[in-house]
Amino acid sequence: MKTAIKFLLLTILISGLTACKNNAETKENNEVSTTTEQPQERQGQAFVKDDVSEPTVLDIAIQSEDHKTLVAAVQAAELENALVNAGPLMVFAPTDEAFAALPEGTVEDLLKPENKNKLSHILKHHVTPGKYDKEFLKKFKKLGQASDLNVPVEVKGEDVYVGGAKIIASVSAGNGIVHVVDKVIIPEN
Repeated sequence: MKTAIKFLLLTILISGLTACKNNAETKENNEVSTTTEQPQERQGQAFVKDDVSEPTVLDIAIQSEDHKTLVAAVQAAELENALVNAGPLMVFAPTDEAFAALPEGTVEDLLKPENKNKLSHILKHHVTPGKYDKEFLKKFKKLGQASDLNVPVEVKGEDVYVGGAKIIASVSAGNGIVHVVDKVIIPEN
């Protein structure tokens, strides 16, 4: 009888230890799989959402059906946080048609990770401090861009061109203004 009880206790002890070991291994495997499978979350003001604030220049671009390529480029260059700062910012936002007018393969090439710096430089050429409407821009000869380069401002009748891109619409934002343009403004250097 004592042998049977000892055998039963030994069996229970071995079963308990095996279960604990298996449970620990399962927990360890789960921890590994959850940390390796989840992508690193992007951080910064651009990724904080609320229902109270006025839309930023970035929000306006994201909500536009005509600026999918621009939004993809901003995300590839990781410039989202720059477009939600207090500003004021003027963004000259090329439409999808404007990007499509570039030589074939240009957009795809710029969106590659190895071209992030070049893409960033081009996108910064579409941003300048201030919140000037189209009428006020008519008074300028040149605008300094975030890329530290100046672009010419031309007035042709009622139309305003910035860096050769025609302003076709303007949308006010909480941190500036978005001027929709019909061309991608490519820096000279």
